[in-house]
Amino acid sequence: MIRSILLATGCLIGSGLFAQGVYQPVDKRSTVQFTIKNLGFNVTGSFSGVAGKVIFDPAEPGNASFDVTVEAASVNTDNSMRDDHLRKESFFDAEHFPKIRLVSDRIAFHRNGAYLFNGQLTIKGHTKASRFPFAAAKVEGGYRFKAAFTVNRRDFGVGGFSTISDDTQVNLDITVN
Repeated sequence: MIRSILLATGCLIGSGLFAQGVYQPVDKRSTVQFTIKNLGFNVTGSFSGVAGKVIFDPAEPGNASFDVTVEAASVNTDNSMRDDHLRKESFFDAEHFPKIRLVSDRIAFHRNGAYLFNGQLTIKGHTKASRFPFAAAKVEGGYRFKAAFTVNRRDFGVGGFSTISDDTQVNLDITVN
């Protein structure tokens, strides 16, 4: 009987079940930033309220999963009038869609020590496939993930016909413990 338990435990360890770490984003140590052009000028902003669940082992990215959200109402461009406008229905409609969500379908090795995120991004009730490379670095108690990718705001019904560019650059720097 003891031999069976030891064998089963060895199989679980070998399968990576115990090696996988389950983490939560640390909002105060994470940043979600964006840059978009408005009338030819760069406008930068950020979101806070980073939350969710991350399962990650750098040696087994195929077993990883990410389910992370930010608070849509937290949008901050250092201009309170603009921020109030961005929270309204024509942009993020934060009252009806309080979370922006990123969920992985599959994580894989990429190149140069990076990983490839394949998943779904949901903004304002619209969900679209999202794929981008990211870096992972071990930090005390968890990991730090960094990524940069472009989102077409029109794919998510954000901003309607306004003077802002369709493409938004998103930069993630997420720490999990």
